[in-house]
Amino acid sequence: MGRNLTRKIIGEHLVEGEMIPGQEIAITVDQTITHDLQVLGWQQFEAMGLPGGKTELWVNYTDHNILQIDFRNADDHRYLQSVSAKYGALFSRAGNGICHQVHLERFAVPGKTLVGTDSHIPNAGGIGSLAIGLGGLEAIAASGGGRLYLVMPKVVGVKLTGKLGPWVAAKDVILDVLRRLTVKGGVGRIFEYYGPGVETLSVTQRATICNMGVELGATTSIFPSDHRTKAFLAAQDRSQSWKEMGADPNATYDEHLEVNLSGLEPLVAKPHSPDNVVTVREVEGMPVSQVCIGSCTNSSYEDLMIVATALKGKTVHPNVGLTITPGSKQVFTMLARNGALTDLIAAGARILESFCGPCCGQGLAPVTGGVSVRSFNRNFLGRSGTPDAHIYLASPETCVATALRGVITDPRDMGDPIVIEPPGQYAVNDNMILAPARSGEAIGIICGPNIKPVPVAKPVEDTLRHRVLIKVGEDITTDHILPSGTHILSLRSNVPAISEYMFRAVDPTFVNRAKEWGGGFVAGGMNYGQGSSRDHAAMATMFLGVKAVLAKSYARIHYINLINVGVMPLTFVNASDYDTLDQGDELEISCIHSALPARENLTVKNLTKNRKFRLAHDFSQRQMNIILAGGLVNYTKKERTEG
Repeated sequence: MGRNLTRKIIGEHLVEGEMIPGQEIAITVDQTITHDLQVLGWQQFEAMGLPGGKTELWVNYTDHNILQIDFRNADDHRYLQSVSAKYGALFSRAGNGICHQVHLERFAVPGKTLVGTDSHIPNAGGIGSLAIGLGGLEAIAASGGGRLYLVMPKVVGVKLTGKLGPWVAAKDVILDVLRRLTVKGGVGRIFEYYGPGVETLSVTQRATICNMGVELGATTSIFPSDHRTKAFLAAQDRSQSWKEMGADPNATYDEHLEVNLSGLEPLVAKPHSPDNVVTVREVEGMPVSQVCIGSCTNSSYEDLMIVATALKGKTVHPNVGLTITPGSKQVFTMLARNGALTDLIAAGARILESFCGPCCGQGLAPVTGGVSVRSFNRNFLGRSGTPDAHIYLASPETCVATALRGVITDPRDMGDPIVIEPPGQYAVNDNMILAPARSGEAIGIICGPNIKPVPVAKPVEDTLRHRVLIKVGEDITTDHILPSGTHILSLRSNVPAISEYMFRAVDPTFVNRAKEWGGGFVAGGMNYGQGSSRDHAAMATMFLGVKAVLAKSYARIHYINLINVGVMPLTFVNASDYDTLDQGDELEISCIHSALPARENLTVKNLTKNRKFRLAHDFSQRQMNIILAGGLVNYTKKERTEG
């Protein structure tokens, strides 16, 4: 039987294990992305004593914490520039663009493996790269060691047929998949797109689909590398990076899905989840106070040219505030050169610099109770910065139609469709990317006063006796655990300070209780920890003394992040046992050191209610050793010392 593209790339990089779904494997890593929320990750890199990265390419981007309301973000940028220079990473300066957009333009290569400290790293799957988002510590360790450990996913073959109709966008493709599979539907899976519909999509359209595939819970998504990929790379002056890659004609997949592009219509995700998808027709006419177009999902040249063309000679509705975020300096420059930027400004759009911006809570919060339509990837409650705002996710086409009319509008009502073909030549200028120091050049690491030492867990005890600090429900996101926002993101290099915000939106009394009770346990429902890859959510969990999380199931990245900081993510053997727990229950988990190696379930005594239940774990031998060592930093230091 033929091989699919995913198994081809993994097979070429496989160094440990077998490609059997559910089994742990290790693959070599070709490229790394880190960004400016990872001061903590670089501190852990230094703490592990790693001499430098072992990947072919490491790019450190400045794209999240751009707002400099005081010294903290500026100091973090200076620190990151110095560690990049010292340890061999390229440094993309503030203003150069969002890491996913820039990397697609300038660095991503078909067939290469890519890891990074952001959940939307799979954006590069649009060019045929096997790109996997990780927590910061895991990505740093994988890059420093040159290999990534992961559980072999199932491969879902998504057959695309037909062609997108007028005013229907790539965003509508992934919204349709989310509507069908939900935010849990991709856990433990890689989505590989194939079929005759693929060649009708440009590289940036493919990237949009891969980018937001993360919201399915998927490990990654990928498209083949074909004549479209070749043309894109040639236009970026990177023809040498192209090679044709795709599935064999008789390739097999673990699961199947088919999407008829011709049958799609404009879609929108209603509050407060990316899978709460309906047609635009079902909600059209709803008054809107804000429209935001951009983010790593939809800020390409083609996306924004559609918007600029639709706005040319018109004015944004008086009740709507419209923001535009070009994804990169390249996109910004091209819009300026061809006059599209003038059209955007003349129409009344507010132009933001090339960074993540309102997508990660960096400004532009909506009005109280407002409706904001955004071409972003997440609409979790409170993520926008306004607790009672209603955030809708839609394509740039739907967004611009809505901005002009002041109500949610089906773009098919806008008349003749706007078609923007990929340019034959992009504006190539890498002057905002700094090379690392030359060999032998002395580089001092510059630390500002807000950059605090990294907390490290102690080895797990054989018996844990603590109370349940909090009980939360289904689909708890990392935004619930540790929120986003300008005032919180600037604390990413200060774990004691940022931990004060843990579960703030869920239960403002949590932090005080955790301190008063000396730590404890967290109980959660299905899909605990979905969303952002922010390992600070796991780090704050550990810092406040949480010894284990007890949940029905976990999102992949947060599950691994908990292990890497020395917190046990355990699963109820019987989901109904979750219902018997209450905040304040005192639990005792014993014989941990013998049960983990024996792969036995852990017995838990609920001392408050005089009952017992069992918890399961599926740690690999390596993950078990990491937990017993007190986290990945301790484990890696031990391995280096003994090795």
